[in-house]
Amino acid sequence: MNKQFRQLAELPDDEASLSSLCGEAAALRDEHFGNVLTYSPKVFIPLTELCRDVCHYCTYAKTPRRMAQAYLSPERTLEIARAGRDAGCREALFTLGDKPELRYRSARDALAELGHGTTLEYLAAMALMVRRETGLLPHLNPGVMELDDIEKLRQVAPSMGIMLETSSNRLSQRGGPHFGSPDKAPERRLATIAAAGAANVPMTSGILIGIGETRLERIESLLALRELHMQFGHIQEIIVQNFVPKPGTKMADQPAASEHELRWSIAAARLIFGPEMSIQAPPNLSPGRLAGLIDAGINDFGGVSPVTPDHVNPESPWPALDRLREAAARQGKALTPRLTVYPDYIAARDRWIDPALHGTVLQHADACGLAREDSWSAGTSTQVPPLPNGSPRRGNNLATVLDHAASGSDLDEDQVTQLFAVRGDELQAVLSAADELRRHVCGDTVTYAVNRNINYTNICSFQCRFCAFSKGTGHADLRGKPYVIDLDEISRRTAEAWARGATEICLQGGIHPDFTGRTYVEICRAVKQAAPNIHVHAFSALEVTHGAQTCGQSIPKFLEQLQAAGLGSLPGTAAEILDDEVRQRICPDKLNTREWLGVIGAAHQVGLPTTSTMMFGHLESPRHWARHLLLLRDQQRLTGGITEFVPLPFVHNEAPMFRRGQSRPGPTFREAVLMHAVARLTLHPVIQNIQTSWVKLGRDGTQACLEAGANDLGGSLMNESISRAAGASHGQEFPPQEMQDFILGLGRDARQRTTLYADVPTERIAAAAQAGPLESPRLQMAEQLLYRRRDSAAQVNP
Repeated sequence: MNKQFRQLAELPDDEASLSSLCGEAAALRDEHFGNVLTYSPKVFIPLTELCRDVCHYCTYAKTPRRMAQAYLSPERTLEIARAGRDAGCREALFTLGDKPELRYRSARDALAELGHGTTLEYLAAMALMVRRETGLLPHLNPGVMELDDIEKLRQVAPSMGIMLETSSNRLSQRGGPHFGSPDKAPERRLATIAAAGAANVPMTSGILIGIGETRLERIESLLALRELHMQFGHIQEIIVQNFVPKPGTKMADQPAASEHELRWSIAAARLIFGPEMSIQAPPNLSPGRLAGLIDAGINDFGGVSPVTPDHVNPESPWPALDRLREAAARQGKALTPRLTVYPDYIAARDRWIDPALHGTVLQHADACGLAREDSWSAGTSTQVPPLPNGSPRRGNNLATVLDHAASGSDLDEDQVTQLFAVRGDELQAVLSAADELRRHVCGDTVTYAVNRNINYTNICSFQCRFCAFSKGTGHADLRGKPYVIDLDEISRRTAEAWARGATEICLQGGIHPDFTGRTYVEICRAVKQAAPNIHVHAFSALEVTHGAQTCGQSIPKFLEQLQAAGLGSLPGTAAEILDDEVRQRICPDKLNTREWLGVIGAAHQVGLPTTSTMMFGHLESPRHWARHLLLLRDQQRLTGGITEFVPLPFVHNEAPMFRRGQSRPGPTFREAVLMHAVARLTLHPVIQNIQTSWVKLGRDGTQACLEAGANDLGGSLMNESISRAAGASHGQEFPPQEMQDFILGLGRDARQRTTLYADVPTERIAAAAQAGPLESPRLQMAEQLLYRRRDSAAQVNP
């Protein structure tokens, strides 16, 4: 042990010395966790209270004569789990005694009746059942295990735990609290923790203080855990648990661990493990003392159950979540739910979590790897959840970042990532700052366009794993039939849109293998022939690249050809996430980041403006969001020409990668609104317009975004196929008069705009106000997914 830690053990007992130590620990904690204080909403499943050990402070372990049945039945286990699920829990904590069948015949007999040979076998079966039936994430605390045991349980649970309690053999000697408990031998518990590391299992461990150990022994225990973590990287949290005497035990008369010693131990753990380790202290064991725990350096309250008691400490009821939330807020923290497996391990799940569990973990996770705080998802009609409505709180660091953004100074990647991580009152501060900046840049006017969306084919030879719209050999199981809209129907829809007051036709589709660059040229010509004065906003960077390649032309040359045929601007779609690490996983055969930016830059250079987009909420992280925004900012500085940024929340319902358990179910509502706010702050002053998608967010969600930095409502669309194919249910048209009424209802001014944000002629406004109903669309259904035309490739109709 080095001198620093010996000095830590010898710290004077006065309050001034302890306060200084805790201040140092809290500052270290804040470097990584900021204002976030987590807890795990859990349901406690005591699978068996039999145990072969006899710890002198424990009331959990019981003998057979004190129990009606040795093990919870599958039916009772599932009943408890379902109650937890219905109460909003994410974790199913399985607690049990250490291998009771090695001591009690009744345990062996009970297991045999249940069809299992060992407690661990039964545990695996119950964990699997609970996950499949309820979706809860099992966390297992079965005690001492061998590598083979851990590898088997890894297949049914994303995390496990075993408290070291102490590394001191002295406490296992006669008269000590662990005498007569073979599984509490430190070397056995450390071996189990090491085996978990070898098996790549995220683990919880920690120390129990106040059972007769010295400060130096606590430090030695923490250092033993740190050594294993440095070797394997698998310890995700350290619990510092204070001993509370229990009536009826051999240690009933021993004094409880003092608050002073608990705070010292928490601070010591923080200093030993550094800023990134999660340090936890159970809140139910320190009633009325929560502020001291937070100030000492914890970032986590551990599992808290709204349904079941703490079966290990039944005399200490869980505090209500409102009390925890208030206690956290008083110390400047936002109480935030987490999962049983921590964010870093979710991000590296290919190593740390069995593939069979990925889908369930991602179903519960937000982009930061914490628990989703709402059931909202993009494209659904679910009522939007409330956002924080307290007083905006700017910590010193956050205030600096927000001031830089408002002044037009460039934010760096770490600063943008920090903005995406805010919670609670700091979230409100970011949303308010973005809205104030919007007011300064754009005033109180909300703009919108009257346009028509034409998705001319859903046949696509690319295999984007997020896309529910395209139909190809890899998407035959998805809903909807493959189709192509021929030139005559494109012309008819264009003329109809013009008659209904549209100023823009937006055209995009799949990459049909029979389409060539000439196809796209003919589409532009058909639109302009039908309505010469309409603006053609068409073709993603991928379509442009495909067209250029099939014509044997450079991208600038092909863009000029499209421009001559009537193209006025490009949608900045197919951007998804501008990070090749992510693109390789969601669209490996698509353009890479450099190629996408190259097409956008080329468009600007030939005089074609573009929009810009981000499709978010699947398997990327806030750092990827930050990189994406910064690349757009740099591109705008380089070539100009980006008219707006449009966040596109991932609509997951029918997306292939979600159906295969490979993505999250879209962004949370907090993330969706925050994206608009952070975009406003990050892209200022180079991109002035932030658009919100009513198709994906609905009207209530759109309102929240317009109050958090967005200034544009997008287009009325008339038709929309892509989000609808993914499961969106907010409709295909937002009529202009309804848009006006919606905006005015927010207390804002409404302005109909052109694609390029100019004023719209009064004749167009009048036509939009008098628009009649749409005729039924006409589609050419393809009999085969990838068919071949026998006549000219210049035509679109099959």
